[in-house]
Amino acid sequence: MNKAELIEKVSKETKLTKSAVSGTLDAILDSIQKALKKGDAVQLVGFGTWNRRKRKARTGRNPKTGATIKIAARNAVGFSAGKKWKEMLN
Repeated sequence: MNKAELIEKVSKETKLTKSAVSGTLDAILDSIQKALKKGDAVQLVGFGTWNRRKRKARTGRNPKTGATIKIAARNAVGFSAGKKWKEMLN
Protein backbone atom coordinates (compact mmCIF):
# COMPACT_ATOMS: atom_id res chain seq x y z
CA MET A 1 0.00 0.00 0.00
CA ASN A 2 1.38 3.38 -0.93
CA LYS A 3 0.52 6.82 0.47
CA ALA A 4 -2.24 7.52 -2.08
CA GLU A 5 -3.90 4.16 -1.39
CA LEU A 6 -3.70 4.76 2.37
CA ILE A 7 -5.27 8.20 1.98
CA GLU A 8 -8.09 6.76 -0.11
CA LYS A 9 -8.79 3.95 2.37
CA VAL A 10 -8.81 6.29 5.38
CA SER A 11 -11.00 8.74 3.47
CA LYS A 12 -13.59 6.05 2.78
CA GLU A 13 -13.56 4.72 6.34
CA THR A 14 -13.80 8.14 8.02
CA LYS A 15 -16.00 9.86 5.40
CA LEU A 16 -13.47 12.72 5.31
CA THR A 17 -12.26 14.26 2.07
CA LYS A 18 -9.03 12.99 0.57
CA SER A 19 -7.47 16.43 0.92
CA ALA A 20 -8.34 16.54 4.63
CA VAL A 21 -6.84 13.08 5.19
CA SER A 22 -3.79 13.98 3.11
CA GLY A 23 -3.20 17.18 5.07
CA THR A 24 -3.57 15.36 8.37
CA LEU A 25 -1.21 12.58 7.34
CA ASP A 26 1.37 15.10 6.11
CA ALA A 27 1.14 17.00 9.42
CA ILE A 28 1.62 13.78 11.41
CA LEU A 29 4.64 12.71 9.38
CA ASP A 30 6.14 16.21 9.54
CA SER A 31 5.74 16.26 13.33
CA ILE A 32 7.46 12.88 13.63
CA GLN A 33 10.33 14.08 11.43
CA LYS A 34 10.80 17.27 13.47
CA ALA A 35 10.83 15.35 16.75
CA LEU A 36 13.42 12.88 15.43
CA LYS A 37 15.57 15.71 14.10
CA LYS A 38 15.63 17.21 17.62
CA GLY A 39 16.63 13.81 19.01
CA ASP A 40 13.29 13.03 20.65
CA ALA A 41 11.59 9.64 20.35
CA VAL A 42 7.97 9.44 19.22
CA GLN A 43 5.91 6.77 20.96
CA LEU A 44 2.36 5.83 20.04
CA VAL A 45 1.23 3.42 22.75
CA GLY A 46 -0.07 0.23 21.19
CA PHE A 47 1.46 1.04 17.80
CA GLY A 48 5.20 1.56 18.14
CA THR A 49 8.12 3.89 18.70
CA TRP A 50 10.29 5.85 16.28
CA ASN A 51 13.72 6.91 17.48
CA ARG A 52 16.99 8.23 16.15
CA ARG A 53 19.83 5.73 16.12
CA LYS A 54 23.52 6.40 15.60
CA ARG A 55 25.37 4.22 13.12
CA LYS A 56 29.11 3.89 13.67
CA ALA A 57 31.64 4.52 10.91
CA ARG A 58 32.68 1.30 9.21
CA THR A 59 34.46 -0.11 6.22
CA GLY A 60 32.59 -1.59 3.32
CA ARG A 61 33.15 -2.73 -0.22
CA ASN A 62 32.18 -1.15 -3.50
CA PRO A 63 30.06 -3.92 -5.08
CA LYS A 64 31.09 -2.89 -8.58
CA THR A 65 34.86 -2.82 -8.10
CA GLY A 66 35.36 -4.73 -4.85
CA ALA A 67 37.47 -1.86 -3.51
CA THR A 68 37.38 -1.16 0.23
CA ILE A 69 35.66 2.11 1.13
CA LYS A 70 35.07 4.02 4.36
CA ILE A 71 31.43 4.57 5.30
CA ALA A 72 30.98 7.61 7.56
CA ALA A 73 29.04 7.57 10.83
CA ARG A 74 25.47 8.74 10.44
CA ASN A 75 22.08 8.94 12.07
CA ALA A 76 19.28 6.59 11.05
CA VAL A 77 15.61 6.19 11.92
CA GLY A 78 14.62 3.18 13.96
CA PHE A 79 11.12 1.84 14.49
CA SER A 80 10.05 -0.72 17.05
CA ALA A 81 6.56 -2.13 16.65
CA GLY A 82 4.37 -2.29 19.75
CA LYS A 83 3.51 -5.55 21.45
CA LYS A 84 0.00 -5.61 19.97
CA TRP A 85 1.37 -5.34 16.41
CA LYS A 86 4.03 -8.00 16.97
CA GLU A 87 1.42 -10.40 18.34
CA MET A 88 -0.96 -9.69 15.46
CA LEU A 89 1.69 -10.59 12.89
CA ASN A 90 2.63 -13.81 14.63
